[in-house]
Amino acid sequence: MTSADPTKLPDPWHSLHTLLASLDAEIERVYTDRGIEGVRPRFAYPLIRLAHTGPLTIRELAESLHRSHSAVSQTIAAMRKADLVTSEPGPDARTRRIDLTERGRSLVPFLEAEWRATHAAIAELNGELPHAMTEVVQDVQKALTHRSMRERIENHLAEPPR
Repeated sequence: MTSADPTKLPDPWHSLHTLLASLDAEIERVYTDRGIEGVRPRFAYPLIRLAHTGPLTIRELAESLHRSHSAVSQTIAAMRKADLVTSEPGPDARTRRIDLTERGRSLVPFLEAEWRATHAAIAELNGELPHAMTEVVQDVQKALTHRSMRERIENHLAEPPR
C-alpha cells in the first residue's frame, strides 16, 4: 500500500522561511544600495563581535554568538572568500584563529549602525502587529519548555496513520 506524498500538504514552515529570507534580502539590499558588495546579513554579528574582542578561535566565536561550531565555520569560510576575515593556525593544530581584515574592520561602524537601525525597525514593526513577533517567539519557546518539539513529534508518530 502506498501513501499520499506528505510533501504535497501545505508546509507550515514555508511562510516562516519565506519571511526570514525576505527580511535578509531587504537587509542585504541596504548593503548593496551603499555599495557594499559580497556582505550577507549573517556576517554582521561575527564581524561586530570580532571587532570588540579581537581574534578568536572558531569555537570561541561560536560560543560567544550562541551558534553551532558548524554554522560559524561555514560563515567564516564565506567571510574569508569576501575578504572580511583571516584565518590563521590557532594555539594547537586543531584550531584556527579568526581576525578581521582591513576591509572587515572598515565595515564595522556601518554594520553597528545597521544593527541598531534593524533593531529599531523590528521594534517599530512589533508595534504595528496585533501580536509582536518577538513575543510570539517567546511564547513558542515557553510552550516548548513544557513539551519539546521532539516529544510532540514522537506523540504524533505513536498515533495510527490517518
